Amino acid sequence: MLMMDRPRGCRTLLLVLFLGNMATALEVPLDPKVLEGLPQPPTITHQSPKDYIVDPRENIVIHCEAKGKPHPSFSWTRNGIHFDIDLESKVTMKPHSGTLIIDISGGDKAEAYEGVYQCTARNEHGTAISNNIVIRQSRSPLWSKEKIKPIVVQEGVSLVLQCRPPAGLPPPIIFWMDNNFQRLPQSRRVSQGLNGDLYFSNVVTEDSRSDYICYARFPHTQTIQQKQPITVRVLNMDAINETMAAYLNDTDLFGDDPAEERRPSFLVPTGSTSSKMVLRGQVLELECIAEGLPTPEVTWSKVSGELPTKRAFFQNFQKTLQIMDVSEADAGEYRCTAKNRLGSVHHTISVTVKAAPYWISAPRNLVLAPLETGVLTCRARGNPKPTISWFMNGVPIENAPTDLTRKVEDDTIIFTEVQTGSSAVYQCNASNEYGYLLSNAFVNVLAEPPRVLTPLDKVYQVIMNKRALLDCASFGSPLPGIRWFKDSRSSVLDGDPFVFHENGTLEIPVAQAFNSGKYTCVATNSFGISENRVHLEVKEPTRILKQPEYKVVQRNRNVVFECKVKHDPSLIPTMTWLKDNGELPDDERFIVDSDSLTIMEVTENDKGTYTCIMNTTLDQDSASAQLTVVEATPTPAVIYEKPDAPTDLELTDPGARSVQLTWIPGDEHNSPIKKFLIQYEDALHDSGTWHNLTEVPGTKTTAHLKLSPYVHYSFRVIARNEIGYSLPSQPSHQYKTNPAAPDENPSEVKGMGTEPNNLVISWKPLTGLQSNGPGLQYKVMWKQMHVDEKWTSVTVANVSKFVVAGTPTFVPYEVKVQAVNNYGHGPNPAVIIGYSGEDLPVEAPEISRVLVQNSTLAEVNWRSVPAKSVRGKLQGYRVYYWKERSLHKHNGHGHPHHMEQQTLTFGENRSHGKLPGLHPYSLYKVNIRVFNGRGEGPASTSQQFETPEGVPGQPAFLRVTDNNLDSLTLEWGPPHEKNGRLTGYTLKYHSVNNSNELGHLEELTVPANETSITLHNLKYSTRYKFYFSAKTLKGPGPSITEEFATIMDTGIPASPYPLSPTSQFLRPPHHKGNEDWQKEMVNGSQSHVLKGLKEGLAYKVRLVAKGHTDQTVHRSEELLVTLPAMASRQVDIATQGWFIGLMCAIALLILVLLIVCFIKRNKGGKYPVKEKEDAHADPEIQPMKDDDITFGEYSDNEDHKPLKGSRTPSSGTVKRDESDDSLVDYGEGGDGQFNEDGSFIGQYSGKTERDTVQGHESSEAPSPVNAMNSFV
Repeated sequence: MLMMDRPRGCRTLLLVLFLGNMATALEVPLDPKVLEGLPQPPTITHQSPKDYIVDPRENIVIHCEAKGKPHPSFSWTRNGIHFDIDLESKVTMKPHSGTLIIDISGGDKAEAYEGVYQCTARNEHGTAISNNIVIRQSRSPLWSKEKIKPIVVQEGVSLVLQCRPPAGLPPPIIFWMDNNFQRLPQSRRVSQGLNGDLYFSNVVTEDSRSDYICYARFPHTQTIQQKQPITVRVLNMDAINETMAAYLNDTDLFGDDPAEERRPSFLVPTGSTSSKMVLRGQVLELECIAEGLPTPEVTWSKVSGELPTKRAFFQNFQKTLQIMDVSEADAGEYRCTAKNRLGSVHHTISVTVKAAPYWISAPRNLVLAPLETGVLTCRARGNPKPTISWFMNGVPIENAPTDLTRKVEDDTIIFTEVQTGSSAVYQCNASNEYGYLLSNAFVNVLAEPPRVLTPLDKVYQVIMNKRALLDCASFGSPLPGIRWFKDSRSSVLDGDPFVFHENGTLEIPVAQAFNSGKYTCVATNSFGISENRVHLEVKEPTRILKQPEYKVVQRNRNVVFECKVKHDPSLIPTMTWLKDNGELPDDERFIVDSDSLTIMEVTENDKGTYTCIMNTTLDQDSASAQLTVVEATPTPAVIYEKPDAPTDLELTDPGARSVQLTWIPGDEHNSPIKKFLIQYEDALHDSGTWHNLTEVPGTKTTAHLKLSPYVHYSFRVIARNEIGYSLPSQPSHQYKTNPAAPDENPSEVKGMGTEPNNLVISWKPLTGLQSNGPGLQYKVMWKQMHVDEKWTSVTVANVSKFVVAGTPTFVPYEVKVQAVNNYGHGPNPAVIIGYSGEDLPVEAPEISRVLVQNSTLAEVNWRSVPAKSVRGKLQGYRVYYWKERSLHKHNGHGHPHHMEQQTLTFGENRSHGKLPGLHPYSLYKVNIRVFNGRGEGPASTSQQFETPEGVPGQPAFLRVTDNNLDSLTLEWGPPHEKNGRLTGYTLKYHSVNNSNELGHLEELTVPANETSITLHNLKYSTRYKFYFSAKTLKGPGPSITEEFATIMDTGIPASPYPLSPTSQFLRPPHHKGNEDWQKEMVNGSQSHVLKGLKEGLAYKVRLVAKGHTDQTVHRSEELLVTLPAMASRQVDIATQGWFIGLMCAIALLILVLLIVCFIKRNKGGKYPVKEKEDAHADPEIQPMKDDDITFGEYSDNEDHKPLKGSRTPSSGTVKRDESDDSLVDYGEGGDGQFNEDGSFIGQYSGKTERDTVQGHESSEAPSPVNAMNSFV
């Protein structure tokens, strides 16, 4: 990053971008003829590592190789001082190389040559330098002699056996063994720490031994040093008491009290917290070893996040946490917990991650032409931030000769209009306290005329309609421009159908015959011109005009397959015939001609697929046909069936991502196989499910399959003919592809905040098949646009989203997600733009004005809010408006009439909107809010506006309060919605006759303060239709329409009360007693249809007009109506005279018998007749059965019961004492239904005659038209 003030940084950034567009690094071709004559500054190609530890028993070799033109010379410095090799007899330099060889075989010590070495390679065009190479001799010192006393400990206590090896270079590898060189067993109870000490969480008697030996192996010298054996005796309390005296003088005794169970405590590290620093890219090792009884179990967690699942490993029985390839994201607090059944203890380790410098963009060699412009960039990161230093030819750039064409801007050097002879090697050094990086990059200023490298007169041949590519490889400095000419060079080729590539290649996407000819490419720069000729020949494609056809041949017959081909005459064709994708059998029966294949005397073995292939040097065409051999005679009926399953699947030609599958087709069953479907099963990711992979024609029995990495494939083949699909073949043997890095990254990557301070990055995870290997993870990367230069990243697994917390509100982020597995990273992911979460807007729009356009529509205008105050993506404006009150006087301010608030939403680009559906003559309020994806902001200040008057609504009602022969009094209610000040009413009316013809239309104007009017001089008994409307200054409103009629001229004075609709009444004739009329309301019409009347009966009909208080104001004369009788197929016996007489006689006889019985019972006692009756019951007076028609003996307690022989209504119920107006007392009960025209009718059956008789027997029986609605 540039360390400068912002304005200067912006100017520099713009300049770099400008120069980046102008400068193109010239690629030097590898053609030896070109390289041979080009000058080149030195480049270091090989050098020894920065920290070089040498074996003191071998010669020291310090590598330094470089290339350049001319070949560079070499020199060395040691500890910053020139190292004169000529003065060192033991030091030699390899010829044509800078590699030093220091010979110490003569007894010289390697430590005499320790120091810091640096190699310099120079020629006349510049100087390159190597890293500082620190030479140190490896050391493996001996262990200091010491006397180690035996250690006696009580069983159950903790113990630490110290190793403390001598310091070596590099540090030794520590391990514990016994006298037999066998490693001591370790466990969760006993383990070796990182410092080499052996830790016992608690000791047991089995730990007693005398050969605890610590070994140190020094890797460079391959030597092993050992410490003196340590003796440990573990005693229980009884043994301690017995041996106390024996060991008191010459041993260390641990523990005075019996060791009891105890909660854990840490042996290492000590305390409750500690800290550790680790460098980026190194391995972080954290250790927690606890003691306790029983043995504690150690667990790890990261306080500030999750452990990296793919880089974190637990070693040493969970006591060591190891994180590979540490990054900045691994910094934080880690907690280890030791726990047993008595309790637990925690220790927190604060980890800080620092970083030695690492490259973001190392400087690259730059080849420029004179007066061209270029840029060297050197970008590195580290923690702390690295310091960038520039050198030119090994000298600090500030001490280098001044060059006006060169400008240094921190990590960038800008070259402007470079001059010949200004070639040099520049070094960039990025360093901090943890290390440094050094990179050489030369700037080579070349002035070279163009050279065309494509061979002269090269001929390109291409098939018609295919792509043609004509090369014109060239080199020059500056980079030459390429122009193409055809034939006479009369004009430069340009535009369609030609495509010009940056490397000079000419492309003709679809070559045609007229494109053939000679082409010339001309390379030009400021130092010269070069040209070259090539030739293009466009050939006719090879096509099979007549393909071989499917053949069914009887055995011992001949068969001919034809294959006629057309090809370009200048190309030499080759015809090849194959049988089942293999060579034809070596049999003289197979005769191959120029355009056919003949098979003589066909046998069963000749069946199969025959393919003709026509090859030329440029293309080929092929066609296949199937041969089926059948028996000669007799010819059975042909049966067509599905093919049998293919067999003998075999996998050949295994590749990393491909394999060849072959099979043998099953029986076709007289229907040729059209295609084969190849399926696969992935036993690793989706076992048991078969997926379609590819299809091949039915003439082929092999397929080259393209596969994906990290899949356990099994294949099967299904054949298909005209009938259908065969059964699947048996699966092939399993074919496992090797894992690889992912080929693709997750799709549907999105960045969207859910809270004001977060960014949720989501994606569609890869499937198991797409993972390409184990350990699938996702590297999520993000940075704030225009703010961060550095990508922040985190690696996650088994999730499809990641939440970035602590973000600013609604700012753009660049986001990308890369797939990673154990075998590498996926391709460089595409960058998408996402936004952090939105917050509610903080400002309200300002209403600039409200324009009332009419009584129901207004337009509101507003000023938008600042974009920053939206705090999210502006989605639009919401306008809230509501009616405060009407402007009528009776709705004063003291009685506001709020209506439901209405809302309208307008788009983000709108600054005005219309408010529809307003109530005229009203006071409204309106305010506006801005909203984003999070919600609405505050409301603007509410603004009032008034709507003007409008036309009124329909009058509330219109009715007649008094009607006479020639007048009607109308009454009305003012409209509910006046919508202004009423100025009056308009009344229009005309008469309507029976045929609905309309009379003359009359019109009256009524003052606004009137609520009734009387119309005179009307016709009697006439129906009128009225249209009544209110009006304001805006005009009349909608009309209310009603029809009313004047009364008939009968001499009866008009009732002072309003009339009800006219009713019709009817009853059967010869009705005795009080007359019970059925009624129907007819609503003032002049005709009406009576329904549900009985055939063959006579009815009286009259019309009655009633007032609103139900008093009769008019009654017409009665009209006798007789309905014609219908023929009946049966005669009801109840209507016959003889039956009626018989029933009357029986009733009289029963009455006499009842009187006699009653008299006898009152006298009491028994009489002979009574005894005889008791002994011989007379059947005449026996109690009757339910189905008899005679009566049993009379009883007092049945006086109030209906007689068993009496008739009830056919519904089985006794008639109820109800009002005369009831419609359910007649016929077979009171159930009724509505007919199609809506009138209420009764249910009638074949018992009409019986019902009629019953009606004659009682004065209370209603008329047969019990289905009519009563409106009274």
